[in-house]
Amino acid sequence: MGKLHFNGNDSKTIGVEIELALVDANTFALANRSGDLISRLPPEFAGQYKPELMQNCVEINTGVCDTVAQVRQDLTAKAKVLESTADALGMRLWWGSTHPFSHWRDQVITPTERYQNLVVLLQEMARRMATFGLHVHIGVDSGDKAVMICDRIMQHLPTLLALSCSSPYWEDRDTGLHSQRSKIMEGLPTAGLPTLMRNWSEYVWLVNHMIETGFINSIREIWWDVRPHHNFGTVEVRVCDMPGSMDDVCALSALIQCLVKQLSDEIDEGTYQFDCHPMMVQQNKWRAARYGIDAGLVNTYSYEVQPVKEVADSLAEWLKPIAQELGCEDELAEISRIARGPSWAQRQRDLLELRGDKAEVVRELTDRSRLI
Repeated sequence: MGKLHFNGNDSKTIGVEIELALVDANTFALANRSGDLISRLPPEFAGQYKPELMQNCVEINTGVCDTVAQVRQDLTAKAKVLESTADALGMRLWWGSTHPFSHWRDQVITPTERYQNLVVLLQEMARRMATFGLHVHIGVDSGDKAVMICDRIMQHLPTLLALSCSSPYWEDRDTGLHSQRSKIMEGLPTAGLPTLMRNWSEYVWLVNHMIETGFINSIREIWWDVRPHHNFGTVEVRVCDMPGSMDDVCALSALIQCLVKQLSDEIDEGTYQFDCHPMMVQQNKWRAARYGIDAGLVNTYSYEVQPVKEVADSLAEWLKPIAQELGCEDELAEISRIARGPSWAQRQRDLLELRGDKAEVVRELTDRSRLI
């Protein structure tokens, strides 16, 4: 790949990608029909809906937005189009990170050269990737800063995961976790928490080394929980499960936008970088995946164990001036509501206890998430 150029971007810009699963409107099992669905979408939306590794998923991409309000408007319009087209084909959209009862062995890989190469390289680690997530891009003006932000934001990734947990089930069973998706993702050799890097040059060397040695086929196969994105000029936060509503997507997007802007401003001001031990982040990430919003997270400064609710309230208060600057005060305030629950993982469990049928869980939650 050689020299990798970072296309710097305005630090206030935001873009969001949501991965929505397709389910059959009668059985509520995963439906491997993304090709049918995308081919029926209006041509003016070409390129804004993308197939994923599995044919049971469609990714919706926003354009470059200046505010979270614009993100909401963009995503809502596109999700409504996808929803109405899916309705006509006898499908519904599942807003969650794993499916409660469908098996990964029954899912079909999207027949593109890239995805076929991934399966050859990763084998079962790729074939079981029947998971769905939320990815948020925030503009950054330089590659060096993007790498520095990836390092500094790591201590907050477990909180983001805890607030978004929506994957308690896997292979038709309760895993005991709140985010099974995060554990499936960690099975990939280039996923999970990023390696520590000092600057953009070190990142470029690392990517080139992995390609030249055959460890990855391209830079697109780095799936860290947070990563620089050279083409978009962004820091891309990928740690979140797929929330069960547009409101929660927007609240988490606001929190991420504010965090990146705050860290970017601190770098500009020459603020000393606090060194957080990666093991502590890993410990907190496990707790987030295991317990969701009921987790106790270790404060990386004081080493005190704090409830997610307390951490979320502190973040919302700390970032309030940034939210006012970015125009997302209302969305950021929703973080405290999310932290008080119930989480999307817990809602799935509560519904199963009430209905006694996982298909009914999917039916009810797909009804609740409808936008039309």
